[in-house]
Order: sequence, then structure tokens, then C-alpha cells
Amino acid sequence: MQTTSKLLMVRPARFAFNAETAQNNFFQQQVESDTVTEEAVEEFDAFVQLLRGNDLDVTVVQDTLEPPTPDALFPNNWFSSHITGELVLYPMFAGNRRMERRPEIIDLLRRKMNHRKLVDLTHWENEGGFLEGTGSMVLDRRKRIAYCCRSPRTSERVLADFCSRMSYDAIVFDALDQGGNSIYHTNVMMTIGTQVAIVCLESIRDPDERQKVTAGLTAAGKIIVDISLDQVVCFDGNMLEVKSRNGTPLMVMSSSARNTLTPVQESTISTFNRIVAANLQTIEAVGGGSARCMMAEIFY
Repeated sequence: MQTTSKLLMVRPARFAFNAETAQNNFFQQQVESDTVTEEAVEEFDAFVQLLRGNDLDVTVVQDTLEPPTPDALFPNNWFSSHITGELVLYPMFAGNRRMERRPEIIDLLRRKMNHRKLVDLTHWENEGGFLEGTGSMVLDRRKRIAYCCRSPRTSERVLADFCSRMSYDAIVFDALDQGGNSIYHTNVMMTIGTQVAIVCLESIRDPDERQKVTAGLTAAGKIIVDISLDQVVCFDGNMLEVKSRNGTPLMVMSSSARNTLTPVQESTISTFNRIVAANLQTIEAVGGGSARCMMAEIFY
């Protein structure tokens, strides 16, 4: 099963520019505003309302003021959920992001959402090894392939541990932004849906690695929508395919992403998915993440 109708989202309490993650997330911007948190909460609430209006089952957990966790609204980085019953916990690069792994959320996932098997990879933090969930990895859940671009947030040793425990294969590559920097998370430049894969092939400069990614997606029967580096900046790669409770396939993205799709790209995506787009302007600018990062998929 590639998609789900169930999502967990974390409503922010202290959303702000995170200097720890800005070391290697070049999408973040320091915005001069005293109302950043309030604006992010407004965007978050409207996004949840939009998702629920499209017949998605959204569980919202309120973040706490203490300890301060400015990126708590991006929960897909610290855990992932799997139809075979696993709850995987991931090692995080930034110290203040490790505090997002709140026991009450883990208890909710295990007790009420039937995650019987805990796969805890967080011990890798002690060795400087990181793998930030479905940010670091874009999963083809049907074919059990993890697509992964190398970055300071993504250790190949931890990736190998994940693949061994979860019976996945990995396709690993380098992806660079317009300035030649490693793209911090794979899900910024790549999305895999049931029928369509959105990917910035331009960011994969090594032709052999580009061919490896293309071949993997083609072998899985995906129709490739190739986006540009300019579109990556607008978070066109940061989409997520979900399905409504009655089974309608949806491609969720931000308004900035939708507004920069070409007519051909939008037509291709719309052939297989109804597009759902939300205004996430403040969250994107300050947090350096977009729609996909805010939605943790729940499988049970």
C-alpha cells in the first residue's frame, strides 16, 4: 500500500526560525516578524481544515511550549508508520528536534494506532549517524525501495540499518541545489505516488546516478514528472499522495508549488490525482519545509 487516508499532524506552539537546522537547510529564511508563530498556526489550522474537507482522517496533536521545539510541525522526520505494524523512530541531526519525540505521541501511536513493533534507530545519534525519516527517504512502499540523497542529515550506515530491519532496498545518490549544496532532504526534490513520481533529475548531476533513479522509477511503472531546480525552491518536490476515505487519490502540495507547475506537469498529475493545495507561505519561508513535511502518514 503506497498511500493512506490517515495522517498525524502536530499543531505548532513555538514555530520559529531554527538556527540548528539552518546549518544545512538552505531553504530557511530569517523573517523579521513578531507574528511568525501566529501566522504559522493560522496556516496550519487552515491546512487541517482543507485536508478534512477532502475526507482525510487527520489526528492533530498540540505541541507544547516547553521544551521549545520550533520544527515540531514536521513530524514525518522523527517517525514513520508501516502497514506491517512497525513504528520506526529516527535519529535527528538537530538536538532541539530530538525533543519532538514525545512519549505521549509514541504512546498514542502504539496504543491507539496499533503499532505493535517498535524499530528504534535513535541510538545512532550517539555515533553522529542520522536518518530523518521520510524526509531523508522517499519510500516506494509497494516495491520496498528507499530513494535517498546523501546529506549531513542522512547517513548511509543508518540507511543500511533501516533497510536491513525493514526489508527495503536503497537507491542512493547525490542531489545538489542551485548553489551546489547538498539538498538536505530527499523529499524536497522527489515525491513517489501510486502512478506518478515527481523528481528533479537536474539536481542529480552524476549521469549514472540519474540513470539509476530513472530506471528504478520506470521499472516500478511510474510516470515521471521532471521538475526544475527553480521549482524545487518553490517546493514542487515536497508533495504527498494520499487517498480520501472513499479511495479518491489526492496529491497534496502548497499553493506555491501548484502555482509553479507547468500546464503539462499539472495535467499529468491531475490525470491520476485530484490536486489539493494549501497556502503555507510562512511555514515554507521560515521552516524550510512544506506540505509533505507536515503530514506523517499513519498505516494500520
